[in-house]
Amino acid sequence: MSACVPTRATDPSDSNPTRCVHPPHSPPPTPPRRFRIAGADVSASIAVFLIALPLSLGIALATGAPLQAGLVAAAVGGIVAGRLGGSPLQVSGPAAGLTVVTADLIHRYGWRTTCAITVLAGVVQLGLGCLRVARTALAVSPAIVHGMLAGIGVTIAVAQLHIVLGGTPQSSVLDNLRGLPAQLARLQPAAVSVSVLTLALLFLWPRVPGRAGHLLRRIPAALVAVAGATAAASFAGLTLPKVDLPSWSSHALAGLPEGPLLGLVAAVLTTTLVCSVQSLLGAVAVDKLVAGRPDLISGTPGSGRGARVGRSDLNRELLGQGAANIVSGTLGGLPVAGVAVRSSANVQAGAVSRNSTVLHGVLVVIAALLMVPVLEFIPLASLAALVMAVGIQMVSLHHIRTVTRHREVPVYAVTTLGVVLFGVLEGVTLGIAVAVGVALHRLTRTRITHHERDGVHHVHVRGQLTFLAVPRLSRALHLIPHGADAVVELDGSFMDHAAYESLQDWQKTHTAQGGSVELTGRRPGTRIAEPSDSAHCRCRPWTPWRNHQCERPYTASAAGHPGASGEPGAARRPSAGRESSGHELARGISAFQRNTAPIVRGELARLAREGQQPDQLFLTCADSRLVTSMITSSGPGDLFVVRNVGNLVPLPGKESGDDSVAAAIEYAVDVLKVRSITVCGHSGCGAMQALLNSEPGGTRTPLQRWLRHGLPSLERMADETRPWARLAGRQPADAVEQLCLTNVVQQLEHLSAHESVARALREGELELHGMYFHVGEAQAYLLTGADGDGLFDHVEAATDLPA
Repeated sequence: MSACVPTRATDPSDSNPTRCVHPPHSPPPTPPRRFRIAGADVSASIAVFLIALPLSLGIALATGAPLQAGLVAAAVGGIVAGRLGGSPLQVSGPAAGLTVVTADLIHRYGWRTTCAITVLAGVVQLGLGCLRVARTALAVSPAIVHGMLAGIGVTIAVAQLHIVLGGTPQSSVLDNLRGLPAQLARLQPAAVSVSVLTLALLFLWPRVPGRAGHLLRRIPAALVAVAGATAAASFAGLTLPKVDLPSWSSHALAGLPEGPLLGLVAAVLTTTLVCSVQSLLGAVAVDKLVAGRPDLISGTPGSGRGARVGRSDLNRELLGQGAANIVSGTLGGLPVAGVAVRSSANVQAGAVSRNSTVLHGVLVVIAALLMVPVLEFIPLASLAALVMAVGIQMVSLHHIRTVTRHREVPVYAVTTLGVVLFGVLEGVTLGIAVAVGVALHRLTRTRITHHERDGVHHVHVRGQLTFLAVPRLSRALHLIPHGADAVVELDGSFMDHAAYESLQDWQKTHTAQGGSVELTGRRPGTRIAEPSDSAHCRCRPWTPWRNHQCERPYTASAAGHPGASGEPGAARRPSAGRESSGHELARGISAFQRNTAPIVRGELARLAREGQQPDQLFLTCADSRLVTSMITSSGPGDLFVVRNVGNLVPLPGKESGDDSVAAAIEYAVDVLKVRSITVCGHSGCGAMQALLNSEPGGTRTPLQRWLRHGLPSLERMADETRPWARLAGRQPADAVEQLCLTNVVQQLEHLSAHESVARALREGELELHGMYFHVGEAQAYLLTGADGDGLFDHVEAATDLPA
């Protein structure tokens, strides 16, 4: 918001000598925003509510908890976790992944103690969120997570199969499997028919063809399946066990935990683990879904969906889930976690903010209070069939193919069987142990082969070269005759000290006996990085020339330059240890052709065919330390880059014959149709230093004539009515840094004065971004906010960009 600055009038006749004016370049004051709910959020909340209602009842039925507990958890998950969580579009509530854990707790400790365990698990989640360890949970192998979910899915499906057949499930998977033959012998036709109808509607409804099917598929399949089976059972007059929702006045709340201390601690940790991992992985999955919706990423103006949805804050999400579990457990609800089915439905239904999640929770509350007579018509067999289908879908063939491709089937299989046979915590522990064993096996597994081709002996080492592989390496190397030519190819990323010394000793001995040895890496011709020998290449595509040690150091005498250091001009010549500029350039080009060109050749060929189609115009300084592709992780064709001294944008009409920047802007906006323009300044800018030290008058050199375009930045910084720009909340280190930051803001204003840019901004087709790169810290900052000269914040913490 713009600040009101008191100024004294210069006109003596002015009756109000002191009046309030707004500083130049400040936006007009904005009226207070009224709370509004977008229509897209309302429609999305209804869609999610229609899915959550039957699933919440079904999950409560599967756990053996009071059916109202599922509604309580759905309402609390929507309102509390939706409002406080760090993933705006993730929907939380009772999750199928928690069914087995909750059912076991109810069987062991009873319902009231289970609610207390849920509360304690929420407290632990709050502690973990305060410790900011949410990212650590993502370090768990995906094979373990998928195996855990598959084991839970098998357990759910086997248990609900008994209800589908008209019976009652047992407490363990093995008991349920042993009891299936007897249950099949006494199955109830009415329950089976309702379950089959539910499953048929559930799987066929999304496949209804034609235009009518496109419209009908907007109604959630879960709601259609349960409603259709309920209607059919009512019309047929079938006698079946149905939903029984007792009065809310008799609803059981949490009580003091009762049971052995170690057992309760294990229960709390298990609930915390499953709730947290499922919620955090769900938040990451929602981010991927949001990435597929451009209106949520950029906040497309004019679409009615102007709110930009940022990436999930996982630590805040953990805090929100903890608060939701505390409230749900206290009110007698099931444990709460992020739910993939409802979250994906929320994103696909067009939700644009967390209001959708909160509103769906409000609708659950209304349904729980006003729709009890309707809900009590639902047959339990229909809900059991719905939950059984969810359990079957948790055993994902896609996940199985993925773990097979990554050779992690043992981890997946052990975790799944452990969860089915022993429980969730035990199964996950077994999975972690197997994952560690597989990782150690891969670390120590090294394949070493030897063959001769055209008189050259090749030794190929695949895998990590550690001391455990030294005996096999020595045997392979001693197969090479004395005096022969040898090539040792190391296809791995690690070589320990023992392996290195063994390889070096053999190389020296073999070379002394008249043989030749070439050590290469994965790509032919790429030398191996050796820890104590700087004669070998340690470079990357962006390695600075002055740090490059791939070849013998260049000296003046070696190049045929006479004279000592006192010779005139010697200071301009290459010193010992430095190559000449021409040699450095030639070596760099050679390294590109040898190492980088084979990698980028295909991409450059595609760009040559299709032409350039960049999304960004990146306007930055000509400083040699600013490598745009490195600090933006961009590749060929991504950025249209304009570089000049001081990253200046001359105002229209002020160019005085130099139209190069204006031409680049016009070409980028009108021809290339870029969607955003970034002005990037940097620390220690020599142009800003020269601008600070400039004196009026005197000879106007070309540099001074160019730097006059930066005078508005100097004036802006000297304006005492404006606060100084801040860098991640702190004041700039000195005047040069302040001018560098102020200059970025000023050039953004110059940029918006260009006709093509102004037109694109009005039409909502362009965004303007400010950026600052601190060279010494290797840290990028983004311009956030619009007050004063703005706040430059860390890229990881930035939540918005100026438009």
